[in-house]
Amino acid sequence: MSKTPEIPAPGGRIVEDRAFKAVNIAVLTVSDTRTEENDTSGHILAERVKSAGHNLVAKEIVTDNQTIIEHIVGDWIRDPNIDVVLTTGGTGLTGRDVTPEAIRPLFEKEIDGFNTIWHLVSYQSVGLSTLQSRACAGVANATFIFALPGSNGACKDGWDKIIRWQLDSRHAPCNMVELMPRLLEK
Repeated sequence: MSKTPEIPAPGGRIVEDRAFKAVNIAVLTVSDTRTEENDTSGHILAERVKSAGHNLVAKEIVTDNQTIIEHIVGDWIRDPNIDVVLTTGGTGLTGRDVTPEAIRPLFEKEIDGFNTIWHLVSYQSVGLSTLQSRACAGVANATFIFALPGSNGACKDGWDKIIRWQLDSRHAPCNMVELMPRLLEK
């Protein structure tokens, strides 16, 4: 019996003889100032999604408006063709930062560990400034939702060091893709 080939991954490993399963991902940029031309964080996430072999099925930019954010993310989690929603922006402490307030009411379950891991990863990049982030994640209608800060570095760290690996069906010992068929169980 041959040994399963493995590639190291943060907090786990990639098992090469497991099948890769592409998931459908939507990206939402939350900003009062970004346009399609200067949405660097949204473009970073979109490119990383595609480079990882997943399907970018939607990408939008909205202002820091709680009702609009909740409406778009709500529409996306009701869409059976969207498995994951990534948001960038609106997770800070200012009065206009309302992404967590918009998406948390949609969560059926919050992924508490994401916040913890996010801050560990973020601390390595920005030190104590990670305290200013309210990044969060949850599950709603069998859709994973991740809210990242709006900086390029935060998007790179969030995708490269956390989300990418949990959305890779080859990641061991476990990953979120293998949970998808069971998210609607009662």
